[in-house]
Amino acid sequence: MSGSLLMLLDMAFSQRIAQLSKGKGWTQQMLADQAGVKVLQIRRYENGSSQPTLEVIKNLAIALGVTADTLIFDEDERGPGDDLKLQFERISRFDSEEKKL
Repeated sequence: MSGSLLMLLDMAFSQRIAQLSKGKGWTQQMLADQAGVKVLQIRRYENGSSQPTLEVIKNLAIALGVTADTLIFDEDERGPGDDLKLQFERISRFDSEEKKL
């Protein structure tokens, strides 16, 4: 995983959207235009005083070119646990017939 993505995952939602937008060279107004919301609302999201609806998260993710998961989840909040990861790793070493079973 790239260093910038790891850094992004250590941030809160408010920081993530600000960082992603800044990385594109966008102003808050530009992000608001791309996501279809008012700039005041972007300011509220970035300062943590408001949380977006699911529809707005979707629009922000599309505008910023990331998944909604990237915007809202920390690195270890989503996905299989360590035990399951180990099982997946073991299964990946099986031949195709063993995998079918």
